[in-house]
Order: sequence, then C-alpha cells, then structure tokens
Amino acid sequence: MKSDGGWPVERLVRREVSGGVATITLDSPRNRNALSVRLLGDLEDRLNWALAEESVRVIVLTGTGPVFCAGADLKEQRVAPGDAHEAPVTASFPEIMSLIWESPKPVVCRLNGTARAGGLGLVAACDFAIAPDSASFAFSEVRLGVVPAMISVTVLRRLDPRAAAEYLLTGETFDAARAQEIGLLTRAVPEEELDATVAHYTGMLLRGGPEALALTKQLVRTVPELSVEEGMRQMAELSARRFTSAEGQEGIAAFMEKRPASWIPAPEAS
Repeated sequence: MKSDGGWPVERLVRREVSGGVATITLDSPRNRNALSVRLLGDLEDRLNWALAEESVRVIVLTGTGPVFCAGADLKEQRVAPGDAHEAPVTASFPEIMSLIWESPKPVVCRLNGTARAGGLGLVAACDFAIAPDSASFAFSEVRLGVVPAMISVTVLRRLDPRAAAEYLLTGETFDAARAQEIGLLTRAVPEEELDATVAHYTGMLLRGGPEALALTKQLVRTVPELSVEEGMRQMAELSARRFTSAEGQEGIAAFMEKRPASWIPAPEAS
C-alpha cells in the first residue's frame, strides 16, 4: 500500500491508494472539515493526482471525525458587504465539483457522518454516496442569508424537484433515510456496515472496463436529453464502436475464456 507520497503532514486532505482504489480523506476535524481555502487547495491537488495516476481506477472521497463536511469555512467568509470577488469559498470550489462530476473514473462518496451546505455539493457531485444511517443533512444557506448557488449545479441534478424546494428553501435538517429517498444518497446503512458497503461498490466498479465506465457515466446523463430517434442513432454507433474496440474485445475474450479481464487489478500481496 502506498500512502501520502511525501506530501507534508500538515496537509488537510490525505491520499492513499490500494488495489486500484484511491481514498481521498478530508482531514480537518477541528473545524468539521469545513471548506477553507487550504482544504480546497489540497482537495484539488489530491483529485488531480488521482485522475492522473494510471493505477487508480476508482476514487473514494471521505472524511475524518463525526462530520463529513460542514460547508464553507464561515470564519473566512467575513468580508466587506458587496465585495463578491473576495468570497474565498469561490476560489476553487466550482473547479473541484466539476473535477468530480466530469471524472472519467467513478467517484464514491463515503460519508463518515453529517454533511451541511457546501458539503452536500461534494456529495451530489459523486457518482455514489454511502452514509451511515445516523447522519443528518441540511441545506442551511438561506438561514445565513446566503444562497446554495454553486452546489445547486450538482444537487438539483440529483434531488426530486419537490424535495429540492422543500429543503433548499427551508434549511430544515433531514435524516439519512430521507436523503436516500430523495436521491441525495445511494444508500444509507448502519454505521458498522459502511465500509463493507463502500467496498462492495468499489469492487463492482473495478470489474468494469475503464473506457466503458467513462462512457457509461456520460450516457447516463446525456441520453435522457436526446429524442428517441437521435438517442437510438447515437447509441447504435457507440455500441458498434465499443464491441469492436480493443477493450470490448478483451472483455469478450475474458468472458469466453473464464478469466479476469486485463484491467481488473491483481490482489495485492499481504
């Protein structure tokens, strides 16, 4: 197992890679993993590393302490009224959510606990989100007189519209079962089952071809916007390309020969 690769210990986001899975951990529990300028900078660095590292097939985003992410670091948001260009949280947060959303590698959010406000933008950007059933959630921005603007880009693509209006407008706290029901979470599980559930999803994802996973992420989002006729045309072309691709042919051969495909990481020696 490789860990941290020489990064200074004071970094607020840690990294680790094992068996094709990179775990990126928000590690600023003293302020509930709030989105400070330092944390955002570290997170962007870690994500860019995971996306560039060939050995990484799946990314897991998690945190330390009882809170996954409390949202913006409010101590840093005290600026002169009306000076929008000085709001620190806008520094790299849009780019970070875009990195996660557009990542060709699947991203699984392993919520170690509660999430609020901007933290929910990260949750919604990930392809999968698994949380302990004891976690709670809230879009608390309006109660501070601000707006869940940046996170709405990912959040509103996940939530049921009625639920989005209910929780973004009221700031009401809701539990993990409700978060799963409205589309914010993939699964809410007992805390003792959290790691096993995350491992279940990462294990399944590692069995998919890297190119096929990246393309499937795209079509899940784009095909519903196409007309039936245009969708059929484009998807027929894509299907033909993939069956004749090197990755597709390797997958077919592996299935016929009853062996693991070449892209499945070999088990690490203990």
